[in-house]
Amino acid sequence: MKSIVALVIVLFLSGNCPAQESNTDFWLTFEQLEDSLRVNPKPVFLYFHTDWCTYCRKMEAEVFKKPRVVEQFSTQFYAVKFDAEYPGDVDFDGRIFSNGQLKTSRNPLHDLALLFNGQNNTFAPPLMVFLDGDFVLKKRVNQYMDSKALVETLESLF
Repeated sequence: MKSIVALVIVLFLSGNCPAQESNTDFWLTFEQLEDSLRVNPKPVFLYFHTDWCTYCRKMEAEVFKKPRVVEQFSTQFYAVKFDAEYPGDVDFDGRIFSNGQLKTSRNPLHDLALLFNGQNNTFAPPLMVFLDGDFVLKKRVNQYMDSKALVETLESLF
């Protein structure tokens, strides 16, 4: 009986151990990305989301916390997470990008989201953009990806 109680206590405590949680501190801002690319070029993953996007919330709660995804982004990529409806300005690549639709749209999209979405494409979050170390577009995805599909895409492109 004592061994069962001890086993239950160990299982309970190990399930709440902070060391087992995935660290998702790999996200950068566009300003940090610019500095990082200048010092050490490597592939880039851009993730554009909105507050109202159900699949974005699902990716953030599940996919981006998977150990294999965290390991890939932490070691092999620069990853930027950006709210596509962000109302402020962003200084990136010597230019100021803003949300030019703030006064004219119910769901205003930031110029950076529009730029990386592609010219004639309708914006549909989540938007994921895969770029090589020279910041050249490799792939653009406008849909939910589970962790397996995301890792397979990363590995097939780079």
